[in-house]
Amino acid sequence: MSIAVLPARRPHAADGRPVARLARRPGARRRRRRATLAFALLAGPNVLLLLVFVYRPLVESLYLSTLQWNLGSPVARFIGLGNYREWFTSPETAGVLVTTGVFTAATVGGALVMGLGLALLLDRRLVGRGVARTVAFAPYVLSGFAVGILWLFIFDPRYGLMSTVLGWFGAASPQWYTDPPWPLVMVVVVYLWKHVGYVALIYLAGLQSIPQDLRDAAALDGASPARTLRSVVLPLLTPTTFFLLVTMMLSSLQSFDLIQAMTQGGPLGSTTTLMYQIYEEGFVNGRAGYASAGATVLFVLLLVVTAVQLRFVERKVHYA
Repeated sequence: MSIAVLPARRPHAADGRPVARLARRPGARRRRRRATLAFALLAGPNVLLLLVFVYRPLVESLYLSTLQWNLGSPVARFIGLGNYREWFTSPETAGVLVTTGVFTAATVGGALVMGLGLALLLDRRLVGRGVARTVAFAPYVLSGFAVGILWLFIFDPRYGLMSTVLGWFGAASPQWYTDPPWPLVMVVVVYLWKHVGYVALIYLAGLQSIPQDLRDAAALDGASPARTLRSVVLPLLTPTTFFLLVTMMLSSLQSFDLIQAMTQGGPLGSTTTLMYQIYEEGFVNGRAGYASAGATVLFVLLLVVTAVQLRFVERKVHYA
C-alpha cells in the first residue's frame, strides 16, 4: 500500500497570495526604488549635459544644414538638400577630402609607430627616465595654438632653427610656408611632436601591464628581443593599440588649432581639411547653412570610421 505525500501548502493571506511573497515584495520594491534613485542621481547629470551640449547642437546643426542662411542674417530660406548637393558637386570637395585623408593617415600612423618606439625606450631601466617621461608628455598639455605659433619661428626658411640645422648638412631649407606639399608636412610634423608623448604614455601603461614571466619564458625558449616583441608584446598590446587607433583618428579628423595657427588652410587650400573648411565657411564666409552641411558630413564620417573599427579591427584584439 503506497501513501502519497502531499507537499506542504504555504500559508495564504485572505486574498489568496502567499504570505512569504507578501513579506518579500515590499522589501524588493524598496530596493528597486533605491537603485533607480541612485542611478538617476549618478547618471542624470551626465545624461542632461549630453542632451544639452551634444545632442541638442547636433539636431540644430542638422536643421541648419537644410537652410540657406548667412550668419547673423534675420532671414533663412528652406532649401532641403541643396547644401549637400552643392558640397558634393563642388570642385573643392575632392581636394579637401584628399588633404583630410593624407593628414589623418600620416598623423595617426606616425603617432602610433613613434609612440610605441618611445614607450619601449622609456620602459627600460634608465637613469632619469621619470624626467624623460614628463618631458615627452608635456607637449600634449600645451595649447595647440601656442605650439603652432612657436613652430612657425622654428620653420622660418631664413632665420629658423630648422634652416640652421639643415645648413649644417649643406641642405637648403624648403619654403615651408608657400610651396606645397611642405605646408602640410610642416603641420603633420608639429602634430606628431605634440601627440607622440600621449601615445607613448598609453603604450607605456600597456607595456607595464604585461607579466614579466611571459617575456622571461620567451627568452628561456631562445627568442630574440625582436621575436619577443613581435610574438608576445605586440599581441598583448592590441587592446591598447585599438584604443589609440580610435581616439587618435577621431582627434586627427577634428584637428583645427594647429592649422589655424600655422597656415590658415593655405596656401591655395593645401592644408584645408574638412574640419577647417567647416570653420572657414561658417565663420569667415558666413555661410552657416553650408557649413552645417559639412559638419553633418564630418559627423557621418566619424560615425562610419568608428563603426568600421569596432566591427572589423576589434576582431584582431586579444583581451587575454
